[in-house]
Amino acid sequence: MTVPRSAETAEPAEPAPAPPPRRTFGLAAATALVMGNIIGGGIFALPATVAPYGTISLLAFVVLSAGAVALALLFGKLARRSPVTGGLYVYPRDAFGDFAGFLSAWSYWTMCWVSIAALAVAVVGYVDVLIPLHGNHVLQAAVAMAALWLPAAANFAGTRWVGAVQVVSTVLKFVPLLLLATVGLFFVDADSFGPFNASGQSVSGALAASAALLLYSFLGVESAAVSAGEVRDPERTVARASVLGTLASALVYILGTVAVFGLVPHSELVDSGAPFADAVNALTGSSWGGTATALVAVVSITGCLNGWILMAAQMPYAAARDGLFPAPFARVGKGGVPGFGVWACAVLGTLLIALNYTAGPDTTFRVLVLITTFTGCVPYLLSAAAQLYWLARGTGDRVRPAGLVRDLIVAVLSFGFSFWLIAGAGYAAVYQGVLFLFAGIPVYVWLRGRKDKTEAPGFQRA
Repeated sequence: MTVPRSAETAEPAEPAPAPPPRRTFGLAAATALVMGNIIGGGIFALPATVAPYGTISLLAFVVLSAGAVALALLFGKLARRSPVTGGLYVYPRDAFGDFAGFLSAWSYWTMCWVSIAALAVAVVGYVDVLIPLHGNHVLQAAVAMAALWLPAAANFAGTRWVGAVQVVSTVLKFVPLLLLATVGLFFVDADSFGPFNASGQSVSGALAASAALLLYSFLGVESAAVSAGEVRDPERTVARASVLGTLASALVYILGTVAVFGLVPHSELVDSGAPFADAVNALTGSSWGGTATALVAVVSITGCLNGWILMAAQMPYAAARDGLFPAPFARVGKGGVPGFGVWACAVLGTLLIALNYTAGPDTTFRVLVLITTFTGCVPYLLSAAAQLYWLARGTGDRVRPAGLVRDLIVAVLSFGFSFWLIAGAGYAAVYQGVLFLFAGIPVYVWLRGRKDKTEAPGFQRA
């Protein structure tokens, strides 16, 4: 609803009250949202992407799993004091003010639509198993764009349908992945694993570099916190869903990646476009298993896109309600989904696919993944800093004294973990990520200037 601008001498109009949240996500749907957003393109594409680093990437997975659990605990604690939609935008804003909130929202929103483009690119390798694309970049780009726009269209049906799709797609992909991660372990060949560190870097450098790539597979741990406004009993459900979803995803990731490394020879894995399909083919000795896995992968990634598009719309929606994002992002359709936000991320993702696909899908996926590492870690870093701020203040209504030490450990680990991943992303990714981040500053300056003008009675233009 548009609020008429008051006269210069009148009192500023009160902002329109936010519509009551649609509490459509229970524990199962919220956990499925976390798992669905975590287990998407990452698990299906990244084993081949990190294979050039060697089996040290398996160690990186273990480190990332511990860090992701720390982040899940952090977001659960923060959601107790701010159980509203927007999560990673709300926490820095409450602690440090509007500018920090905007930077977090802008960075997270950038991560979302870049991640959506990366996920759509990840679909291509598995579609190629089902329907050979013969290396035609036009066809590959068309498949990636179709994978993006189909779930975008589904989002207009509303959050209730998004939750239902997440539950169904999560079950469809979790069961076969878990089967591969368990049965496949009995057939691994030690000779297939390859060298521990195949990168030529130091062990610490290879660990950080592979972890920066693998972080992409854990993006989504914050999904329940971002959607807290749609979660029933968010003070309890967000924390439980975040931890349960992260632990289940980590289990599948570690076991599944070990199976892929042990079933597909290292020399073949580094060039694989569909590593899980290749692993199942090696396990069954025929192509039907790989075809079935490719179909599961397509369903999985499409379901993941369904959830990420919702995330990409909700973060700017929360900021737009505060006047810190362009006003169209605050418009909500009949289904409870911010429609303009869905359109915006879909269009930007399409442009990114079109601009980058000339380099080839493998290169495109790697570049996009590293950019999302930086832009995703910025709101993680700011959220951890916000928790440290509340702990340092010792505000009674925000910090429970009995859990002070535990909360401090979780916040420090989350901050250090996020900082380490930003460093491991590499100079190019940090450079590109900073450009994306700084591009939002003129937007903030304009919006803040307009907001301050309307809130200042008697403002006279010089």
